[in-house]
Amino acid sequence: MTKVDLVTRISNTTKVDEPDVLLIVESFMAIVKDSLTKKENVYLRGFGTFEVKHRAEKTARNISQGTNLIVPAHNVPAFKPSKVFEDKIDSAVK
Repeated sequence: MTKVDLVTRISNTTKVDEPDVLLIVESFMAIVKDSLTKKENVYLRGFGTFEVKHRAEKTARNISQGTNLIVPAHNVPAFKPSKVFEDKIDSAVK
């Protein structure tokens, strides 16, 4: 599903015009990005948590060239689904 598909489905479900829904979806994404940039997690009860995870420095291997390289420590955005969300996916896939 793409952002356009998401906006269309929300618009059809809520009967809100697509440009308004697009503005809301883009605002949501901007707020999540801004919060994670400030290292603030975003908790959505029943859905999940957007959080920042720290990755430590590590040594990686370039197999094609046979060399080692150092991957510096860095932060990455992550999403952790709620238990309710995981259970719903698990029961739907079976």
